[in-house]
Amino acid sequence: MKRSLLLAQIMSTPWALMPETLNAMAGILRRWRVGDPIPAATLQHIEADQGVRTARKAANTQAGSGQIAVLPLYGIITQRGNMVDALSGPGSCSTQQFAASLTDALNDPAVEQILIDIDSPGGSVYGVEELAAQILAARGQKPVVAVANSLAASAAYWIGSAASEFYCTPGGEVGSIGVWQAHEDLSDALKYEGIDVTLISAGKFKVEGNPYEPLTAEATAFLQSRVDDYFNAFVAAVAQARAVNADEVINGMGQGRVLGASAALSLNMIDGILTFDQVVSLMQSRIKPKASRLSQARNSLALM
Repeated sequence: MKRSLLLAQIMSTPWALMPETLNAMAGILRRWRVGDPIPAATLQHIEADQGVRTARKAANTQAGSGQIAVLPLYGIITQRGNMVDALSGPGSCSTQQFAASLTDALNDPAVEQILIDIDSPGGSVYGVEELAAQILAARGQKPVVAVANSLAASAAYWIGSAASEFYCTPGGEVGSIGVWQAHEDLSDALKYEGIDVTLISAGKFKVEGNPYEPLTAEATAFLQSRVDDYFNAFVAAVAQARAVNADEVINGMGQGRVLGASAALSLNMIDGILTFDQVVSLMQSRIKPKASRLSQARNSLALM
């Protein structure tokens, strides 16, 4: 697949993602084709960043003594985690894989609480609504806490807001509640290059929104309806999880902007401002020590 086709695929997907992140991905695509080697400097950055995050995840899990499961939500979010792996810097996070990890933590009797460690600009809308609903339901089984450490934007905020409690680091940011997609009209550029594209198709709307011609009013309206549908689902999910009405989400939570921790707290987008370690300490303070087998036996004898 040539870069123009992958770029068209990425642009035609509805995103709950910070626009500047998608623009950066598109810029990389314009410079190389899929299959070409990624520049060595980019690979070193990815490997170093992933190594640090993996080490931190292990340390955090150990800090909870097996009673707090730390689930990382890092990088650009996609349903299967393979759409933008080579373009997204520190990689991408699969909603399917995250959901599986969440299920494992819920089913593990040694895990008393779950902590979602978020550092993500958002991502594709696909799979996000389902994952947020799963987290919301998980709150009835075990406490699920999320922390923006240090960014939970768009789809990442959608997911994080579903937790029982949502915190942000002092220097962190949350928000970007919105959905968007882009259409690239390449028709003038193709004419300049002397390229004439003919589309052969069946089905009235099969090639609607293609990049080789300007969008029609009908196509624009349809794409807007797709964005509106996902936005309404986003708003409804946040309103339910944060126990507010939809109007408060639409008009009172940044209106698509990313906000700093203090502003987000004042708008009820988060429950507090804490560092990652402070969140872990808070969760550990809630763990009740279990009675030893000897104590349990003594209690049983006392009742006899």
